[in-house]
Amino acid sequence: MAQLILNHLTKDFGAKGPGGGRPAVSNVSLAVRKQGFLALLGPSGCGKTTVLRMIAGFEQPTDGSIEFGERRLSDAARVLPPEKRNMAMVFQSYALWPHMTVAENVGYPLKVRGISGEAWRKRVAEALSLVKLEDFADRRPAALSGGQRQRVALARCLVTEPDVVLLDEPLANLDQHLRKSMEETFRAFHERSGATMIYVTHDQAEAMALATDVAVMSEGKLLQVAAPAEIYARPEGRVVGGLIGRGSILRLKLPDAAGRALDWLLLRAALGAGGQAGEGSLSDVLVRPEQVHRGTDGISMRVVSCIFEGERFAVTLSLPDGQQLKAYSSVALGEGATLPFIVSGGWRL
Repeated sequence: MAQLILNHLTKDFGAKGPGGGRPAVSNVSLAVRKQGFLALLGPSGCGKTTVLRMIAGFEQPTDGSIEFGERRLSDAARVLPPEKRNMAMVFQSYALWPHMTVAENVGYPLKVRGISGEAWRKRVAEALSLVKLEDFADRRPAALSGGQRQRVALARCLVTEPDVVLLDEPLANLDQHLRKSMEETFRAFHERSGATMIYVTHDQAEAMALATDVAVMSEGKLLQVAAPAEIYARPEGRVVGGLIGRGSILRLKLPDAAGRALDWLLLRAALGAGGQAGEGSLSDVLVRPEQVHRGTDGISMRVVSCIFEGERFAVTLSLPDGQQLKAYSSVALGEGATLPFIVSGGWRL
């Protein structure tokens, strides 16, 4: 299967567009792993959906190009129409025809391509089997739940055997229980279809759970692309560090010779000094809640809040200099109590 490559992709809608004068997408270069599952992650308005629409062929780049193998799909001079790209898109709204049955909705792309009869029935049945909706073939969308409608939209993608599947926040309209169930469906869909998948979301938990690679965007720019474990442990910069996970970003004075991975020895001096004393430079340091532990030789911190989350308590601590730190605890901690805590590690952004 060919590789999808974005070369210095830019989209400028002008002063009246969603970018408000700033390009919606600015100089994005990205090679999507063959048969990979890429999550485009970022806050609303960061440009991720615009990138998806350019890949699909619904928007033309202002500059740069999109390549798929030996084919150029788009550049500032020409755009290959969406129907000639062998891509499929799943929308947040599902986009199902209300007057058609489930089978007719799934088989519609085949009908457009001139496939009918037994070949049509066989491919529709296979697609419905993959998303476990064989018994719903004769129902109409109005008789289905939100999760079932989303699975119909997935089956409609699968039936055309696309090279690339594009998903634009497909779980945004579902409740938490259905979202978890659909994540499993997406994983199975990806494994069985063999397609390259690009998934737009603002939910970092979804991105981390589903993707083989996560691309973080902000204000139209691509900030970092890495595997979920890599981007969680070693984010590049304050924006990525703030988007991924539930960590705290502290402003601390560190020795200039200190590396990016920080241990308790370095952090104890910086935290105990309130980030102000000693030689060095002020740096942004990301600390994850799981790196904060109770310890007799730790630094005294005040418990600001302690909220029960079911399997654990989420704790907010106040450092000696007033900065706040998030932690987890297996037992309730009294608000206002001052207790010693150790910070076992951190990452300089």
